[in-house]
Amino acid sequence: MRLNLDPTLFEQQQALFVRALVQSIRVKLQEAGLRGEALEETTASIAFSVASTIDDTSAIEIDGSEVHPYLTFRTGDAALTHCGENAYTHEFVYETLQKMLE
Repeated sequence: MRLNLDPTLFEQQQALFVRALVQSIRVKLQEAGLRGEALEETTASIAFSVASTIDDTSAIEIDGSEVHPYLTFRTGDAALTHCGENAYTHEFVYETLQKMLE
């Protein structure tokens, strides 16, 4: 695999990833019976928590071992794209939710 540094493509992929993540969480919460404000607040809370974990902004330590995720996107058969630093998917969560509500 070739690792490509392309912050612009990475940001586009990140935004699409967050949209899919938020939609998936929202659908599952709707299936569980949540509606209205509770649905929106719980979707935002879960999505932000998951995104922060992916972004390595939440400390992850299990049984004394630290875990530090580093997000990349497969953008070709043998290509991974990254942005040169930790992801920032959590920054897209609330904007994505706003667009979904419009």
